[in-house]
Amino acid sequence: MKVAIVGYGMAGARIARELGRRGLEVTVFGAESSAAYNRILLSSMIAGKQSEAEIALPAPPDHVELRLGEAVEAVDLSAKTVGGTAFDKLVLATGADAFVPPIPGLLPLPTGAYVLRTIDDARRILTETENRASAVVLGGGLLGLEAARGLAGRGLDVTVVHAAGHLMERQLDPLGSQVLAATYAELGVRSVTDAQTTRVIHGDDGLSLVLADGRTVTGQLMVVSCGIRPETGLARAMGLDVGRGVVIDDQCRTSHPDVFAVGDCAEHRGIPYGLVGPAWEQADVVADLLSGADPGAAYTGSRLVTRLKATGIDLAAMGEVDGDEVVSFADPGRGTYARLVIDEEGRLAGAVMLGDNPMVGQVVQLFDTGDPVPHDRRTLLMGRPGESVSVAPATPESMPEAAVVCRCNNVTKKALTDAFRSGARTPEALSDATQASTGCGTCVDDVASVCKWLSGTVAGLGEAAAILKEVPA
Repeated sequence: MKVAIVGYGMAGARIARELGRRGLEVTVFGAESSAAYNRILLSSMIAGKQSEAEIALPAPPDHVELRLGEAVEAVDLSAKTVGGTAFDKLVLATGADAFVPPIPGLLPLPTGAYVLRTIDDARRILTETENRASAVVLGGGLLGLEAARGLAGRGLDVTVVHAAGHLMERQLDPLGSQVLAATYAELGVRSVTDAQTTRVIHGDDGLSLVLADGRTVTGQLMVVSCGIRPETGLARAMGLDVGRGVVIDDQCRTSHPDVFAVGDCAEHRGIPYGLVGPAWEQADVVADLLSGADPGAAYTGSRLVTRLKATGIDLAAMGEVDGDEVVSFADPGRGTYARLVIDEEGRLAGAVMLGDNPMVGQVVQLFDTGDPVPHDRRTLLMGRPGESVSVAPATPESMPEAAVVCRCNNVTKKALTDAFRSGARTPEALSDATQASTGCGTCVDDVASVCKWLSGTVAGLGEAAAILKEVPA
């Protein structure tokens, strides 16, 4: 079978690698000239935490044909050809584009204003920071806040301007956002919310955002982070069904039986996820279907846990913001906030864990497994078990074998244990063997913790067994 993949981002690279590993004939078209990289970690690159080499994704086998720097403008479905290459099955992994709002003075982007979507964007921003003292980030969602923290870490005076009433309004309630904003302020990032930008002025001091209430926010550098829009132009030209994204079914198949779509460009059951976890889950389904490894493979949706990747800030948000029962605890002075949304069956429907809370791992596990929450909610809110019920923080020892350590790649504790037993005895080796921590990067410490625990258990058991073999009967 010949498979053509249009798009060599995180989803396209994963399918190419998996299909190539399974011996299929694969041709990949990538609009960017760079080899595949982890787009989620571009903010970490801005912060100086990781280099270009460190965010590179594993290359596919040598027999996979990579045609980089070659944007696909058209596909001949009747002849089943793309870029002069014949295919049996086609996979669209065209991704998404950064959305730039139609604000006067912002389109086209003026000198000194950037989006952060590609590695070239990151390079340009890094070059700009060398001679700039201040920056303004338009957009206080997840990616905007990560970019703001990275710029502040490089010594810039940063202001986030957000149109909604509070930061990360999709994941946080107002109180949680207030605590987050206070934490950011301590790190040198000022937040201006409920701020409608009416125009952008390019002056001698940099770029100024003029707000509806008359205020002006100025920065020598601007990063626009107002969300993404699925790239559907090619799919539309092909006559495929398109909503907000390319419409796919549970097999990630489009309205054409031989064309699949995955990742940021895809819309499944009305949802364009735009996140790495769902993208890779979809990619694995398509790889299993096209390789014949699992003819019944299906994607039925994702339970999302959002992690903020910003130095000095620990934030995990998941599920619903409101529900049948909501309990919360706030300690703004310590930058701590916890909120649980519990459904009528006593299970976790959503949660926010901000700051240093040892129960975050346990909360994520409860969200994943759907197990009932403790009767004494304080055990999860504050990390201090109540007298009646004791729930220990999640540790490698206490984790069940099926516990998911890396959500982006669905790597369980058992998978890490198996890899360790097979010889992957360092965090880096475990990552290479299982792909754990190669997605959003927030589970790096968890993988290292599991590795350390395994070093004292699995390895120890092996040594004990060897000693027993030497003891005379």
